Amino acid sequence: MSEDPVSPPPSTWVMRFLPLIPKGGAVLDLACGRGRHALPMADTGLNVTAVDRDVNLLPCHDRITAIEADLEEGGGWPLAGCDFDGVVVTNYLHRPLFVVLAESLRPGGVLIYETFAVGNEAFGRPRNPEFLLRDGELLEAFAGTLSVIAYEAGKVDHPSPAVVQRVAAINSPVETAFIPQPV
Repeated sequence: MSEDPVSPPPSTWVMRFLPLIPKGGAVLDLACGRGRHALPMADTGLNVTAVDRDVNLLPCHDRITAIEADLEEGGGWPLAGCDFDGVVVTNYLHRPLFVVLAESLRPGGVLIYETFAVGNEAFGRPRNPEFLLRDGELLEAFAGTLSVIAYEAGKVDHPSPAVVQRVAAINSPVETAFIPQPV
């Protein structure tokens, strides 16, 4: 796989938890962009459904199915009835999808989510509060329905300075899960 000079490298958060998804599993890459996560997931043997409002920049790969959808303009959820072994979301926030994403996970399925939070406006875009998570919001969104195995919130320096929240969670009947303190 050649690296796209325009796209940042895959998120270390995503890569850290990706091995929890079984080889050959079905993964949703929501707001996939140019494929910075879809490509490495497909290269490791996962079957990726990559969704974005514009999939023209997504490279072709036999393990990637591209679906063009504008999720914010009332077009509805394009994957009704589909379920996944993993769901990956980075740098994207559309709060009405929180419930849909959790419900899209198969038993044992893994959610890996990382996006911008309040405080990011000091470093760049997004600055609009509608696109920034409030303190603890990502954890609260999934802690009641999924077993959270890791959570972080705070400033990061790589690939560029930003304020983010990150969660990794499993669709599991486990009633309690280890939740690391935010960094």
